[in-house]
Amino acid sequence: MLFEFEHTLLSNLWLITPKPFQDERGLFFRFFCKKEFEKIGFSKEFAQLNHSINKLKGTIRGMHYQEPPFAETKLVRCIKGKILDVVVDIRQNSPTFLQHYAVELSAENKRMLLIPEGFAHGFQTLEDDTEILYHHTNFYTPSAERGLRYNDLMLNISWIMLPTAISERDANFPLLSKDFKGIFIEN
Repeated sequence: MLFEFEHTLLSNLWLITPKPFQDERGLFFRFFCKKEFEKIGFSKEFAQLNHSINKLKGTIRGMHYQEPPFAETKLVRCIKGKILDVVVDIRQNSPTFLQHYAVELSAENKRMLLIPEGFAHGFQTLEDDTEILYHHTNFYTPSAERGLRYNDLMLNISWIMLPTAISERDANFPLLSKDFKGIFIEN
């Protein structure tokens, strides 16, 4: 088996650890294998690969999502440094609606998060000069982009530290109202 797939407490959210091959030359492992991922029900095609480079420890990016029909699944991996990766379930009628999951992803632990459509995603860097790769199943569509405020009390996310850098847009996403219904994702 090339990967260890772990269920999380949020449905269809997977924590994935590649199984490396090591010899005198160094280390080899796969970031993605369609046949292996199909075993957990993931059969979508990736449309875009993004690379985020973050200078400062404490940088927060998020919490981002795209409205249907542009919703996207993301495969996220930290390739340098480490992050606290955080997702929030915003799927209508989900039993874990507005619950979040947080996990440390690092170049050292090589873990990845497969984030399904209907989740808001963000992260905080835990080291300077941290880099993240994300595969997306849909193209970036500015008209469909939305976000949740990273420090919204309704989300109850425990960030490791106060942000050292955050975009004006991310810092000013609206707070959730009590009548927030989430987004509808077709299965």
